Amino acid sequence: QVQLIESGGGLVQAGGSLRLSCTASRRTYNMGWFRQAPGKEREFVSAISWGGGRTEHADSVKGRFTISRDNAKNSVYLEMNKLKPEDTAVYYCAAEREITNRATMTVPDEYEYWGQGTQVTVSS
Repeated sequence: QVQLIESGGGLVQAGGSLRLSCTASRRTYNMGWFRQAPGKEREFVSAISWGGGRTEHADSVKGRFTISRDNAKNSVYLEMNKLKPEDTAVYYCAAEREITNRATMTVPDEYEYWGQGTQVTVSS
């Protein structure tokens, strides 16, 4: 079983920045970030392929969030800029257990491993 540990959440004012980190206990493949706000379903934020050559972002965060990874550290990062109050949510790191060649990395059910989540709160 792979453990994913997130860090970097917190409270920030609108327009500010945060950097989330997620470290896996061993190598994983495609990795992504999802978020869930109170009373809402979990939604896709960003994902990155095993080699880092392909990334996807939700329309709501394009141009503001950047995902990257360091395979030597089994880690994935989410740089969040120009944060808005509507970005407030618990952010979850997710990882796939094996190499896949999916057309999209946005579907939660396709990730086998999940972190416990880190709270991001953006005040107006």
